[in-house]
Amino acid sequence: MSARIGAILIHGLGGTQYDLGSMHKILQRGGVETHAITLAGHGTRPEDLIGVRAEQWVDAVEAQYRELRPQYDQLHIMGMCMGSLVALVLAERVEHAAAAGRLVTLAPPIYIDGWSTPWYSSLRGLFYRIPGVATRMKVEEGEPFGIKNTLVRAVVKAKFERGDNFHYPWVPLICVRQVDRLRAWAMAGARNIKAPTLVVHAREDELTSLRSADFLKAQVADARVVVLENSYHMICVDNDRDLVANSILDFFGLPPQEFRTRRRERDAAPAQGL
Repeated sequence: MSARIGAILIHGLGGTQYDLGSMHKILQRGGVETHAITLAGHGTRPEDLIGVRAEQWVDAVEAQYRELRPQYDQLHIMGMCMGSLVALVLAERVEHAAAAGRLVTLAPPIYIDGWSTPWYSSLRGLFYRIPGVATRMKVEEGEPFGIKNTLVRAVVKAKFERGDNFHYPWVPLICVRQVDRLRAWAMAGARNIKAPTLVVHAREDELTSLRSADFLKAQVADARVVVLENSYHMICVDNDRDLVANSILDFFGLPPQEFRTRRRERDAAPAQGL
């Protein structure tokens, strides 16, 4: 009887499961049952993020993990961007280890120091302390939208302009404070993570530099790093998406897949569920 394998996939700040592109379908084709959760404040409107705390995100995913874990021989944890921080915190909290499954962090923003980070981002701690300011300030999604591929970027831009609800067009600064709290927890707990860990990170990530991948490589006992050379932050839908997928499949001990998106780049965006 074959082992039953599951995976929890965690989206990023302001996002949905589409942050992970086709990973749900790819894993399912490989025999992995995937599970997603819409984190508190997401999937509705950006204003709903005001007042949400990082504890709510971690607690919700922990509840999902504890419900699912007895059902599987292996239950993997995977997160994208902020979701990777939640995944790191979760893995430490539940003492996720090799016998339980593996951990995948995609573009983990341990440091928010990418090439497009505005100079005033270091002042956000001051804004947090000024009553009402962080609640009113908006962090806008703008080009390049974390995407180097010009076709996919154009599709994403058009979806933002239409108001499609696949990702918020902005998030309140106050919720970035919760991401900063997650970053601190992930940094403090990384040395305690027991599960084999895969870190996939783009060299040209505009949000977070390779310092983040280097940090996890140094702190996590069993970590391997894949560096992407032709993507920005949204690595599951960008130029290196096939490499991302096959790196994850290999890490899970599953056979690689052949992808046809390279033949006709115009098919890329629909293939990713965008």
